[in-house]
Amino acid sequence: MARVVVVGAGLGGLAAAARLAALGHPVTVVEQTAEVGGKLGWFSRDGHSFDTGPSLVTLPQVYRDLFAATGARLEDAVDLVRLDPAVGYRFADGTRLTVPGRPDAVPAALEDALGAGAGRQWSALMDRAAAMWRISEGPFLRTPLAGAVTLARLARRPGDVATIAPWQSLRGLGRRHLDHPHLRTLLDRYATYSGSDPRRAPAVLATVPYAEQTFGSWYVRGGLHRLGLAVLDRAVTHGAVLRTGSPVRRVLVESGRAAGVELADGERLRADVVVSGVDATALHTDLLPGEPRTRGARRALGRATPSLSGFVLLLALRGRTPGLAHHTVLFPDDYDAEFDAVFGTGRYAGRPGPVPDPTVYVSAPDDPTLVPDDDSESWFVLVNAPRHDPAAGMDWDAPGLAAGYADRVLEVMARRGLDVRNRLRRREIRTPADLARDTGSVGGSIYGTSSNGSRAAFLRPANASPVPGLFLVGGSAHPGGGLPLVGLSAEIVAGLVGPA
Repeated sequence: MARVVVVGAGLGGLAAAARLAALGHPVTVVEQTAEVGGKLGWFSRDGHSFDTGPSLVTLPQVYRDLFAATGARLEDAVDLVRLDPAVGYRFADGTRLTVPGRPDAVPAALEDALGAGAGRQWSALMDRAAAMWRISEGPFLRTPLAGAVTLARLARRPGDVATIAPWQSLRGLGRRHLDHPHLRTLLDRYATYSGSDPRRAPAVLATVPYAEQTFGSWYVRGGLHRLGLAVLDRAVTHGAVLRTGSPVRRVLVESGRAAGVELADGERLRADVVVSGVDATALHTDLLPGEPRTRGARRALGRATPSLSGFVLLLALRGRTPGLAHHTVLFPDDYDAEFDAVFGTGRYAGRPGPVPDPTVYVSAPDDPTLVPDDDSESWFVLVNAPRHDPAAGMDWDAPGLAAGYADRVLEVMARRGLDVRNRLRRREIRTPADLARDTGSVGGSIYGTSSNGSRAAFLRPANASPVPGLFLVGGSAHPGGGLPLVGLSAEIVAGLVGPA
């Protein structure tokens, strides 16, 4: 039996706490803020409520497994609703595409919207992605990262290497398999699920639309924050203790291994195992200052490209929008300009900034629990944005910037057919700087580091730290960001720690 301290009550930390407590370990979770959930945030005012982070669940089996491992059923804890349609797309030339929630119906929808051959080509690409998934899921996504050993597991057969095509970008894969430019744009979009640029992200990210299409897009009625609360309940049921308002000053290292944490008020919590759910860069820079054994991890983080961030509007609206899907994506005419602006490349080399004509993601749940009456809507609006980096990049705290950019986003929405400016009851703005302050992610990078580059996945911090007894979970650690991978990181850590 090991005394465990989990740092951070984001979903990764909560999932690890639940699994470890169910294995018989005494677990304490310390969270700097007053609320749990981390990036799985929640905002409510005047009867309008919003998820402020993820807006859908993919691969729900990851959380079914978590609940089964802790003696419960996921569906008994939250009301999961499969989205159908899954998403509506609007392109700059006026083309509209509604993607069904049933995978067998997707090819026909593509043919109807984009013309003959579109469905066949997409299906062929998803067949390739299915093969990528079979090759990588076990050896990579569900297994601890082990450097060259991990690469060897993935390269046992030359045919597998050819299928994964580590030398090819997601953009390159699309150009090879998809003729219609809108299909290529759809594929490019999935690079942003890991905070990345499709021109540099690996082709294996084609597994993201495959998993979303095959296993479904799901919504939690009442808001996705309820998933975090349900996972917390599993941890507490097995004896875990939650301490909110308890920021950690540093991880204690004694006799060569993690020995607990020191809180900001000087209190020390002794432990045999420390599980960090905080941003990996913040962990190594702030909570383990000067630790020589993490020098390699710090170098790897320094070589990796930080993930993109997001600029968010929470819109409380009067009236209803007929025919609007749960998720709607409004694409610009020039997608590459967006990635150049976010990452400070190409025409924006060295000067990242707000995207002049961004892709706009609208989440508009048809959920009566989120609105004050039947004649109201609560929209979560997201655009990709560069992280907050006043010293070398973008300063999101500059006076007037956030409000001015919010106006710009609303204007873009209006040009693309979703003008809600005369329906606004209230708008709330969340910038990358706010995300950094609220969650501790450095610069507000949503996923820690991006997947830009063929080796990026192997530069991501491993779940087992070089410091014995210290483990990492969450979106900035292996296997990556997003609700499914965060859940898998907790599963990996629980397996590394083992039963009491």
